[in-house]
Amino acid sequence: MAGFRWRGRLGPAVAIGPGARVDKFEVFFDLVFVFSFFIITRATAASISGRQLLHAMLVLAVLWWCWVVHTVVATRVRLGVGFVPVLMVAGMSALFAFALSLPQAFAEPKQASAGPMVVALSYLVIRAVHLLLYWHVAREKPGERRLLLRYSPEVVLSTVLLLGAALIPPRIDDPDRAALTRDALWISLVVLQYSSGLVAGAWGWVVTSAEHWTERYDLILIIALGESIISVGVGGNLLGNPVTWPAVAAAMLGVIFTAALWWLHFDVIGPAGRIAQHVAQGRARVAMARDAYAYFHLVMIAGIILFALGAEEIVREIADPRIGLAEPAHGPGVPLFFGGVICYLCGDMLFQLRTLRTLSWTRVAAVLVLAAGIPVASHLPALVALALLTAICVGLVAVEVMLMSEARQALHETVFAERTSHEKHEADWRARWHEPNPQEPST
Repeated sequence: MAGFRWRGRLGPAVAIGPGARVDKFEVFFDLVFVFSFFIITRATAASISGRQLLHAMLVLAVLWWCWVVHTVVATRVRLGVGFVPVLMVAGMSALFAFALSLPQAFAEPKQASAGPMVVALSYLVIRAVHLLLYWHVAREKPGERRLLLRYSPEVVLSTVLLLGAALIPPRIDDPDRAALTRDALWISLVVLQYSSGLVAGAWGWVVTSAEHWTERYDLILIIALGESIISVGVGGNLLGNPVTWPAVAAAMLGVIFTAALWWLHFDVIGPAGRIAQHVAQGRARVAMARDAYAYFHLVMIAGIILFALGAEEIVREIADPRIGLAEPAHGPGVPLFFGGVICYLCGDMLFQLRTLRTLSWTRVAAVLVLAAGIPVASHLPALVALALLTAICVGLVAVEVMLMSEARQALHETVFAERTSHEKHEADWRARWHEPNPQEPST
């Protein structure tokens, strides 16, 4: 009874309506994901190697799956209304613990560390919160609850695999075999999660508001791009070194090339994809939401983390007074920097192909130029390599602006007309609140 009383005082869960937008609590919740992206970047930057990059991508994939499940729940219920925020704060706390323990998720198996166990238990809490909330909002549809039961084996098996990755490797005497077993369990976890999304298809859930869904993923992509700038500045130790002109130039170039990557998605492709998501209906809408946003946005986020790692390495060399400006770039900075941008562009092309059924050959050419530029930039000074990649990204923006000027203008006019119509509709609706009630006596 007590549970019903506090839920009654806070208010019931409110369903998402058509045309709904992202509420402020959802943005607040995203701050924990920002911290998680930062932790992944920091933990990987401490010791960059092939295996460390594999671990970073595995952790990112599991974290992103939590995000996908989170957004699926948010398609049904307002996360910032009624008693739901109380439940989501518990999920936020578990997600924060999950992020804090990520650097120890792949520690030496024989070390006495609670990190892997915290990862598994906090993951279980996160998924349990989402499952309980979805179970509650589906209570009026018994058929939907039965469909929800089909997804529960994935939650159970995922948790079992994470618990196995925490408990089994320390019992294996051979360190190499123990590490291989742990990696295999994590890879199995990622394969299980994303294959379950494909097997389930478009059954059991709906995208009531395409606007809410697309805005949700647009915001997390912008947040990831912004976090990459912070990561470059903090990781490159720009604050810890005296201000120099090369360091200032590197910081400016970092902002410019990140802005170019933002432009490449949000100027045309992102808005056009949003319209395509609105047009699609039924299972086609859900399938597009899954492929273009849940899956292909992961490729873009992975690219952002990779080029943030590479840019951090390059900026650190530029800001280090002990390294001459004419010395070639050292270490894995250049391959990660260029490779991350290639990954980002490939993810964006997959998004474009899935939503618009088109492919920009200018971007294919840019990917080829970036791939060819890796061996060239590896022999260039760090600042020159950073300037070269920035020039390629800005050049791609300039070429597309010139070649697609008419299409861009038509799209922007359509979006403006849509926004104007939507604003007028909202203004007319809210004007009713100020109209006098004819049943009330006049004063």
